[in-house]
Amino acid sequence: MHSGGLSQFRLERLSRTRILVVGDVMLDRYWFGEVSRISPEAPVPVVKINRQEDRLGGAANVARNVAALGVATTLLSVVGDDAAGASISQMLEVAGINACLHQDSALETIIKLRVIGRQQQLLRIDFEMPPSQEVLRDKLSRFHTLLPECDVLIVSDYGKGALTHVNTMISAAKLKGIPVLVDPKGEDYERYRHADVLTPNLAEFRAVAGAWETEQEFDEKAQNLRLGLGLKALLITRSEAGMSLFTEQGVLHQHALAREVYDVSGAGDTVIATLGVMLASGMDAAEAMAWANRAAGIVVGKLGTAVVTQQELWG
Repeated sequence: MHSGGLSQFRLERLSRTRILVVGDVMLDRYWFGEVSRISPEAPVPVVKINRQEDRLGGAANVARNVAALGVATTLLSVVGDDAAGASISQMLEVAGINACLHQDSALETIIKLRVIGRQQQLLRIDFEMPPSQEVLRDKLSRFHTLLPECDVLIVSDYGKGALTHVNTMISAAKLKGIPVLVDPKGEDYERYRHADVLTPNLAEFRAVAGAWETEQEFDEKAQNLRLGLGLKALLITRSEAGMSLFTEQGVLHQHALAREVYDVSGAGDTVIATLGVMLASGMDAAEAMAWANRAAGIVVGKLGTAVVTQQELWG
């Protein structure tokens, strides 16, 4: 393995690290096809499908990104007792991820179906329903069993119901001195209180902190949120404007590493996965952000939810 900037000490540390990912999993299904005409029934393109591909989505994509960087990964989540759930289990096995998936027979596994024509997403259809409270309670007891075996906890919240007990999970991890990284959803950030790092994107941050007019006002709102929630760091991803890291030491901005193709789906998954891996290797937040930014620059050059490999990142 070539380090390319990663020291032997860090590589050895990563080889002994285990990361636990908890959150909403989903199946990302892609229908690829040709567009050659407009429908006579409505002013929409007719897509003739010639290929289907299933990929891991949501927290499963975060886990896949962690595993792609050579770190032992465990994923805890909920799926339905259906073909999509079985497909997710199979892909996780192929990716070498230790999957603890609770099956809920009353649940349909979340599917995000994207129709792609001419390398562009033409339509997305979502199939989803929330899991039962009973399954979530089972999942919480399993979480307490898995937690002591991990070095870092990554919480991937897609707002689909799998993280009803997220505040309990964060508290349990903090009691054991395990760093917690959260990719948040919704407007109730109180539930993520005392996490180590929160990684909202710009739109998510704006929904919680409100609008701003100047960069200075943006910085103030971010630090106020960080302090108010008792976070060690707040990392705001800003698409083509890069990333901003807020810590006790101040603010650090990094420009995006531009790519020709630009597909942001799943980029946040790659960012939090890389950040977790780099923090686990012993880096500080600023150095870990630089690597996460580099990984984001690579993954947006790929179509759909994808991963960055060791070779691409430090090979």
